[in-house]
Amino acid sequence: MGKLVVLKLGEGCFDRGFSVTLQIGEDGERATIETVGKLPPAPELPIDYRQWQLSYRGLGLRSRLEAKTGFVANVSQLENCDRAAKILRDRFNEWLHDRDFRPLREKLLEQLNPSEEVRVILQADDPQIQKLPWHLWDWFDRYPHAEIALSSPAYERVDPPSKQRSRVRILAILGHSEGIDIAADRQLLDLLPDAEVSFLVEPDRHALTEALWDDRGWDILFFAGHSSSKSDGRTGQIAVNPGENLTVSQLKNALKNAIARGLKIAIFNSCDGLGLARELADLHLPQMLVMREPVPDRVAQAFLKSFLTAFSRGNSFYLAVREAREKLQALEDRFPCATWLPTICQNPAVLPPNWAMLSGQTVTRTVETPPVDRPWGWRPAAIASTLVATTVLGIRFLGLLQPWELAAFDRLMRWRPAEPPDRRLAIVAITEADVQAQDPSQRRGSLSDATLEKLLQKLDALQPRAIGLDIYRDYPVQPDLPNLARRLQQTDRLIATCKVSDRALDNPGIPPPPEVPTDRLGFSDFIPDADGRVRRHLLSLTPEPTSPCLTPYAFNVQLAFRYLAAEGISAKWTIEGNLQLGKTVFPHLNPRMGGYQGIDAGGHQILLDYRAAKQVATQVTLGDILADRVNPASIRDRLVLIGTTAESFGDYWHTPYSRSFAAQTQMSGVTIQAHAVSQLLGAVLDDRSVLRAMPQWGDALWIWGWSLLGGAIVWKGRSTLTVTSAIGVAFLVLGGSCWLGLTYFSLWLPWIPSAIGLLATSGILKVYRDRSLSNK
Repeated sequence: MGKLVVLKLGEGCFDRGFSVTLQIGEDGERATIETVGKLPPAPELPIDYRQWQLSYRGLGLRSRLEAKTGFVANVSQLENCDRAAKILRDRFNEWLHDRDFRPLREKLLEQLNPSEEVRVILQADDPQIQKLPWHLWDWFDRYPHAEIALSSPAYERVDPPSKQRSRVRILAILGHSEGIDIAADRQLLDLLPDAEVSFLVEPDRHALTEALWDDRGWDILFFAGHSSSKSDGRTGQIAVNPGENLTVSQLKNALKNAIARGLKIAIFNSCDGLGLARELADLHLPQMLVMREPVPDRVAQAFLKSFLTAFSRGNSFYLAVREAREKLQALEDRFPCATWLPTICQNPAVLPPNWAMLSGQTVTRTVETPPVDRPWGWRPAAIASTLVATTVLGIRFLGLLQPWELAAFDRLMRWRPAEPPDRRLAIVAITEADVQAQDPSQRRGSLSDATLEKLLQKLDALQPRAIGLDIYRDYPVQPDLPNLARRLQQTDRLIATCKVSDRALDNPGIPPPPEVPTDRLGFSDFIPDADGRVRRHLLSLTPEPTSPCLTPYAFNVQLAFRYLAAEGISAKWTIEGNLQLGKTVFPHLNPRMGGYQGIDAGGHQILLDYRAAKQVATQVTLGDILADRVNPASIRDRLVLIGTTAESFGDYWHTPYSRSFAAQTQMSGVTIQAHAVSQLLGAVLDDRSVLRAMPQWGDALWIWGWSLLGGAIVWKGRSTLTVTSAIGVAFLVLGGSCWLGLTYFSLWLPWIPSAIGLLATSGILKVYRDRSLSNK
């Protein structure tokens, strides 16, 4: 038993749209699924249909609409008809792809198997809706065993008395046949197996009525000849003889009697039969087969032959119609849109019989039932995910994903929740106003010797724990300021800076202040990545012997050492060569770690864990200190960094917090130094995790796992909507996991490679599955 799908189009019109109810269930049973949706307004569809209808009827092909002399359509007319058909087909499918109707389409894809037989019944009262070529809905391309039928919203079941037959009783009416060859129809009916066919050739009304009242009843009513429907599509007539046309209403009582005695199928192998079908539906006839438009004689004969052959050999009524209709495509070079014509009209309360049931045979099906589609197994998912993950890892190894991974890392850093400023630090910023306030004749750089002496005096009085002078002073103190020289030489809590040389970059370095001993010096070098952003924290290095800056430790590290010494914490090195402060070990960065692939990891580098705060520390200006406008508590026992924030000196860097490469998104050098010190102090004193990444094998497993998940989603999901929704959720979970890992566990997880693996595996398997199903 196959599936039954009912599409009920409710109130509406093409100008306002239609409400739609979808029901899905086993054929012959109550629907188990019902959902609602709607079709949008489409006022152009009736116009497109009318344009196609005019071009089709304008072909002038000899048909069974009325007796007339036919003529051969010219090439231009054929092309116009094909063009109008394409416009209608495209517009029709656009309508059915609208987002308001899409949930119903996706429900069908989710619930139905392409190998199952599916009867689709369209219930609609609007004749214009029924005229549309529903068989051209591209959904049917995925379901080769599905066929659609039209139905009236109002119907009821008629239960005829049970009769045992050994042959199918057919009443065949061969009506007015001027200009057409219905003798071929008679020959086809004569060849039917297990059939008793009674022919009425051009009968009058009385003879036809008498035949319909036959006490033995009929299984099939067949008509061949000329017929037509009214323009409103609600009534029709058949030409039973050259001088007499009959409507369904004129045969109403006789037809009701025939239906009550077991008439199950009416076949009108004649033109424009939707009006006839609509009237017969009001009499609750189980099913009808009509032609929606004028049908050329050759097409009518070809269809009848294919249909009767398929139906009599055991195919279901619906599959026999689909097979016969699709075979008409071979005639469309001469008879455009031939496949559009055959149309089933169904009473939903009645199951369509097959030939065996009509003839009283016990075997209900003589054709092989399509195999039930079984899951295509987990092996393609496992193989595809492994291949995709391996490919992604290879691309990653080459460094091709590094820019994307670093950009993703920056975004995750910016998404972290805000933190308060580090209360252990304070920054004395030398602003542009502070620079301009000094005597230019005495100033070298951003800070003159006289101003520096005043600043250090003020700070000493406020009793900071350590002072970091993040200003290059590669020149001696002026001779007239001996106190400043003595202060630089003897103040143990003062750390100055210099810059190491790098012959590879032709960088000569910058010497330290001559007065400051080496043990109170720290290099200020940053390591920007290829995109100019500072993400790494260089803790120590071995300077070149000829470097003017010979200190092995970074400026911020020296400051951290001074601050932690007051806490009784000193530095040492582990066997692996990692810096250890107290219980906290700072593992060095490897050339291939996280999103970094093949970088220069010389020295002792770690990932720079910026403090997620608008201000890393309390910040005051040079002018505030000199004018005593600073709260002593904001300096006392803190680590104070002195640096230039004046933009004219250019000490600004791009960081993960730089949303672009505009100057206003850069961070001053002294601020980055403060972030670096805060990272070290937080890790040691606050048990803040050191920012790290998984080992390479861990990254590989993580990427493969997400690739496998993409395959599993397609393996389990049956519809595009289900798969797309699940992939979307998986993307959110992946991004959320990476954010959680970085924010709360200081773990840099491979976001971009995993996302590529997830998407690539699911995409490949979706294509593979769709092709596998379509080939069945």
